[in-house]
Amino acid sequence: MLNVKEIGETIKIKGSKFMYGWMILFYLGGLLGCLFLIVEGFSFESNYSLIYLSGGIIFFPIFLYLTLWSLPGFIPGKTLLTIDQGKKGTIKSKKGKVYFKNIRNIDLVRNPFNLINDIIIETFDNRRVKIRTYNLIDELDYQVMVDQYIYPYMTENSRKVWDRKVNLELLLKEVKYERQEQKLN
Repeated sequence: MLNVKEIGETIKIKGSKFMYGWMILFYLGGLLGCLFLIVEGFSFESNYSLIYLSGGIIFFPIFLYLTLWSLPGFIPGKTLLTIDQGKKGTIKSKKGKVYFKNIRNIDLVRNPFNLINDIIIETFDNRRVKIRTYNLIDELDYQVMVDQYIYPYMTENSRKVWDRKVNLELLLKEVKYERQEQKLN
């Protein structure tokens, strides 16, 4: 579940506590597992010592690389993005500010270079704003966040684009989210 802090019309989105735990478990477990394989491989007490050693040496740099890319997301209290609701609402992040009425398309995209999900916002003035999530926002949580806080204030064409992307039946089944129709406009 998304870590949301509402202060009046301002909503601060932080990473999910479940995703924090999952990411720490994955990265720390991967690094410790690789170190264990390297240590066991250097002991040469098994017939598989060379396999342990080679596996640890191959995967350690990969886990270290992924961990270093994700470290900025583990700053305590880090706000990933801030949403100001209303007719002149905005999405604010380190990369800038985007007005809801200026959003042409919003999508969650995995960066193939560092395997981190980014929220990509394309605007009508041909800007692309990339908001790094550090994999701390699940795809379903992202869809609920956009549908609940941003969708009601988007333009009609942007809503049609979003409706093609989101599966409201899946959101109802998985996370018990139902769109509130009376909030629109």
